[in-house]
Amino acid sequence: MAGEARERLLGELAVVSRRYMASYALFNQALADHVGLHPTDVQCVNLLSLEEGPVTTGRIAAMTGLTTGSATRLVDRLEKAGYVVRERDVVDRRRVLVATVPEKIAEFGRMWRRLGGGWYGLFEGLGDDEIALIIGHMRRTVDFSAEQVARLRSGEFQEPSGEPS
Repeated sequence: MAGEARERLLGELAVVSRRYMASYALFNQALADHVGLHPTDVQCVNLLSLEEGPVTTGRIAAMTGLTTGSATRLVDRLEKAGYVVRERDVVDRRRVLVATVPEKIAEFGRMWRRLGGGWYGLFEGLGDDEIALIIGHMRRTVDFSAEQVARLRSGEFQEPSGEPS
């Protein structure tokens, strides 16, 4: 009986996870449409705003899972939109770094705060241990997703034999 309950819960988790991912993808698309960027560009701005300082295009490729060529085109779009600038590394003049434009990042942050105004309310009534559990789940999901992106992009992903494609 316990096995059936767990199977039911895991089935429900699979459905809820798919709805959660779809809702976030649709939100990200609406946000991208609103600011006139591609959805990947919006998430790159988000990730860049979490970095300590300017980064290389190679770092952007690693953060996003894009090829360096695609990351370069992404940086071109963000530069054209005014979110980033390219600058020479003061330590190694051969290296070009991508730096965020503080005013645009602040504008982006204000928009996130307006949209996420009720975010903390979602966690009211939860104990610290429950919030820690959610944080742990999100961290594992981020790592798992990065692994799956790498598998898909490497060409090593194949359907298991005997399963429908």
